[in-house]
Amino acid sequence: MSLALEDRLAITELVSLHGHLVDDGCLDRLEELFTADVVYDLTDFGQEPLHGVAAIREAAWALGAANPVAHHVTNVVVTASADGQVHARSKGLGIKADGTCGSVSYDDTVVRTADGWRISHRKVSPRRTPLSGKTKPA
Repeated sequence: MSLALEDRLAITELVSLHGHLVDDGCLDRLEELFTADVVYDLTDFGQEPLHGVAAIREAAWALGAANPVAHHVTNVVVTASADGQVHARSKGLGIKADGTCGSVSYDDTVVRTADGWRISHRKVSPRRTPLSGKTKPA
């Protein structure tokens, strides 16, 4: 499957919009990012996946002041597969109020809806080990 340049740009902007909406506290606009039945997979953080936009919104409100003050998304790579699925992989940096930061990878499945592209599945994986723990082969 081939994606038009306009679709690639729309998907990249969709992924980028997440940080703006969350950092601005616009949690009432999460439907602009996700499908209603989205799965937001946080298992790599020891949490159960969140199901649906309302669950994502509630988790953000519950986290409160522990939320990062800034989400930065970089290195967005959009891939369309032969089976028609579209994936976006990106890197995220989160800056906390105390100045500490963390890095994650976002692995998204995106689908075209009547309202435009939306994320139907997001897996968030922490980046804690250089080179993903790989060492030089002997």
